[in-house]
This record gives sequence, C-alpha cells and structure tokens, in this order.
Amino acid sequence: MRPTMVQGTETHRDDRFQVAYLTTDDDKQWVVRASLSTAAGAQMEQSDALLKLLAKRLPYALPRIEGTITADDGSTVAVQPRLRGTPSVWRELAAGGDLARAVGSALAVLHDVDPRVVEEAGLPTYDADAYRARRLATLDRAAATGQVPTGLLARWERALEEVTLWKFATCTVHGPLEGAHVLVDGDISAITGWERAGVSDPAEDFAVLSVLAPSESFDTVLEAYAAARRDAPDPHLERRVRLAAELQRVNALLDAVSTDDDDLIHRRASALRRLDEATQDDESLMPPTPGRRRPAPVEEEPAPAVDPADIEVVELTDAESDDETVEIPIARAPDQEPETVAAQDVSDDAAAGTPAPGEADGDAAEPEQIGGDAAEPAEDVDEGPEPSSYPLEDGEDAERR
Repeated sequence: MRPTMVQGTETHRDDRFQVAYLTTDDDKQWVVRASLSTAAGAQMEQSDALLKLLAKRLPYALPRIEGTITADDGSTVAVQPRLRGTPSVWRELAAGGDLARAVGSALAVLHDVDPRVVEEAGLPTYDADAYRARRLATLDRAAATGQVPTGLLARWERALEEVTLWKFATCTVHGPLEGAHVLVDGDISAITGWERAGVSDPAEDFAVLSVLAPSESFDTVLEAYAAARRDAPDPHLERRVRLAAELQRVNALLDAVSTDDDDLIHRRASALRRLDEATQDDESLMPPTPGRRRPAPVEEEPAPAVDPADIEVVELTDAESDDETVEIPIARAPDQEPETVAAQDVSDDAAAGTPAPGEADGDAAEPEQIGGDAAEPAEDVDEGPEPSSYPLEDGEDAERR
C-alpha cells in the first residue's frame, strides 16, 4: 500500500476508535481504525469473524478487515476498504420517508438471521432471562458509584423485574445503531460499527434511534420493521426500547468512571438527574394494569311450561272487619282446616326479615356496578315504632293498627 493522501477525523470523548481515510496510488480508498482501548480492539477483531458469515446473508455491504497490527501503546490498528455511501443523521430522518422505511427493513432482515451464525463466530449470546440479569448487574454497578438518583434506580429495577416485559425471543443484533453506522447512496449501501453485535434483545438496536430521531420518523421505522419481520415483534418491544435508551446513560456514566474523568462524570451524573426529574410520574416502561372485567351475563333458563290442569283455584272471602286486610291462604296439612294470615301480618314478617309470598323471586336490589360510586345514603324516614319484643296487652294491638 502506497498512500498518496490522508484525511483525519475529529475524535470525541465517547469515541472508541480513532479513524483516518487513505487514498493509495491506485486510487483505492481505505479506512484505518485505531482502538482507543484494549477492549474495543478485541471486539473489532471478534466482530470480523461474524461479518464474514453475515456478508452473504444481508442485502447491504459490511466492513472487512484486510490487515491488523498492534501498536506500541497496545491499541489495535486495522485497515479496511472504505465502503460507499454517506453517513446518516438520525435527527434529519423524515417521517414516512424512504430512508426511515429502509432502516426498519434493514434491521428486520438482520434480526431474522439464524442466531447460530453468531454462536459460530464466538460472539456473546443471551436468552431473555440472561439478558435481563446482565442489565440488573450493570444497574448494580452503576448504583455503587453513588451517581444515579434513587428514583431512577427504582424505576429501572421495577421494569427489569416485570416478568411480562421479558417474554420474547432474542435474535441477532447489531448493537445500538447510530446514524454514522448507516451509509446511504440512494438506498442503504452499507452498515458499519459491529463491535457490539451478538444475540440479545432486539430493542437494543433501536435505543439511540428512538432518542435522536423525531417521534414520527421513529414510528415509520417501527412500522416498516414490523411489516418486514418474519415473525411479528413482541407486544412490549417499544417499552424495552425506552428502557434501553435510558440505560444508555448508565453505560455512559460507567465509561466515564472507568476513565477517571471527573468533568465527564459530573456531566453524565447531571444528565441522569435531569432524566430523573423528567420521569417522576412517568409509567411508560410498565405494561398497563389489566382492568376489571364485568362478569359475563348469565343466561337464565326459561321457566317450565305450566299445565292449566295443575293450577289449584282458591276462593277468597271478604274479611268481616272494615279494614282492607285480605286473607291469603297458607300451606296446610291434608287433615287441617284452611288457615289464613292477614296481609298486615305478612308485612310484619317482611319487616322481621321473612320475605312475603311473591317477593322471593320479585324485584331485588340493583347489583353494585363495578368501579361505580357507592350509593348515597337515603334520608332518615320515620318507619313507625320498631316491632315489640314483648307480648302486647289486650287492645294494644288494635290500637297500634
């Protein structure tokens, strides 16, 4: 290789690689990447094995390493062919646009790749429970720094312990997809930045996109993604996307702590405090509480048909007194004379707790409505003297009537 031109790029605090572009005397363009940590260099070399297997399974170009060397400071330097296309900017992603749909479709194709390909490359693989446990361990390490507000810790622990959110099938993932990773030349021409690839939660790939892209544009990405997936996404994907996006700040804090950069630690801690204030009453990470369901109406069996021949006709006679008491026949033994009970006595029985004839199947109190307000107490009504608990003297009964 004989370089004829070199172009440097700006390196930021969060970058894991220093990058330069080269042009050689045969007009070929190359990318030189130098890792800024030992871990980043190891991940770059490990991901190269996966990219060789994915190259024939994905419809866009992938980076490949042509050669590596270990520098004197221990960093790994790799040379790769420069891929065609311009980096995307998530903040400029248009709702309903071709690029937003292309991003969703590109992730769907990746997530449908058989996870055994990742296992063959020797990269990390997790099922849903193992991935959740890993998230909890990261949260414990962040809590130990003393820089994470207790409100956020409780919010995230609650979401991580909500079992219904973690019933999904893990899949092949890229890792948090940034705009700079997606190169565009008319359509998506290539995707770079595979150092965090593996088998885990599909929500992880949407974390950065959900924060930086306009909400309508992100909706377009998810719609295209759901339409292109071989299997429908699980119902709690968006909730875990929000959680993954928030936990990105935890990862950023831990990265700052590992560098002992006090200014960066202060900035990351301030960002967490702002997030804590913004999510005080927010319940978007949790599934909705199932509402109480009204019981299904019970179909009453139709009353049996009555044969007119089975109806016994009973003659009623007028009472000798002038009042309007009606004599009602009551049950008797076959060898007994008919007995009657006054209607007033029946009413007294009802007052004492015994239902009057005809009321057993009559109008009942309306059932309490589910979720409704309690009935207002009725106003005090004078219902007369309470039934006496002692025998009445002669004539006292008639006077009371």
